[in-house]
Amino acid sequence: MKFCDIHMRDPFILPYEGVYYLYGTRSFHDTGFDVYTSTDLENWSEPHSVFEASPDFWGTIDFWAPEVHVYKGKFYMFASFINPHVHRGTAILVADSPMGPFRPHSDGAVTPRDWECLDGTFHLDEDGQPWMVFCHEWVQINDGTVCAIKLSDDLHHAISEPIELWKASAAPAVRHLAWKDDAYVTDGPFIFRHDGKLMSLWASFDETGYIEVMACSDNGRIDGNWSVDYPALLTGCDSGHGMIFTTFDGQRKFTCHHPNNDPMERPVLYSVDGLNFTKD
Repeated sequence: MKFCDIHMRDPFILPYEGVYYLYGTRSFHDTGFDVYTSTDLENWSEPHSVFEASPDFWGTIDFWAPEVHVYKGKFYMFASFINPHVHRGTAILVADSPMGPFRPHSDGAVTPRDWECLDGTFHLDEDGQPWMVFCHEWVQINDGTVCAIKLSDDLHHAISEPIELWKASAAPAVRHLAWKDDAYVTDGPFIFRHDGKLMSLWASFDETGYIEVMACSDNGRIDGNWSVDYPALLTGCDSGHGMIFTTFDGQRKFTCHHPNNDPMERPVLYSVDGLNFTKD
């Protein structure tokens, strides 16, 4: 398969031992996750299932935004789920291989149980403390936020109360949803470093559609004061929920989905030069 032929939202690429592993949301309605593999970022395998929900799994719908991170010799998947009786939240799965199979690791969602949350991502700080950065969703609080919570060393559960990093409405590039004047969206945070600064990608909306935005911590740490005074990336492209990775030859790449319109979403690749993104 070619990259542009894959139907996927929220793409996430894990480079590991000479192979690129691509994970993402199958669709709004599927109850599992796949991985595609490549050695050149152009030619990809057919999908291989890495997680299918068992009858007793707590999530029943909206299997969204899987990310896979290597930590202490295992592969941890952060993904969001919901069922009609439980708030949406991000749970952690684990596997011995990037090919899965992934199995439940956390006891349900790690995000606060009485919050509507999604799109948890992993961050390991300079002291070796693991964190989850996630979105407190606009559907519950109107002005969506990005928050962070400390995780136990084994990534099994949260060990702190969440802290708020920023609100969607604080970003000059962001506009409220066209159909709800007081609703501002936060989606898909992804933490990375640039020139020694701790940065985050995240997604929201402006008058053109789905956009990618950036934020920066003032002290280089996750609990710093975060500035969101950045222009929108990819504005006018109806693209977003992206992440940055480094290729095996040392190039930085950005991937996200385009357009934000089910079932037309496809993963796209950009080359990254500093904080500039050029479509491949």
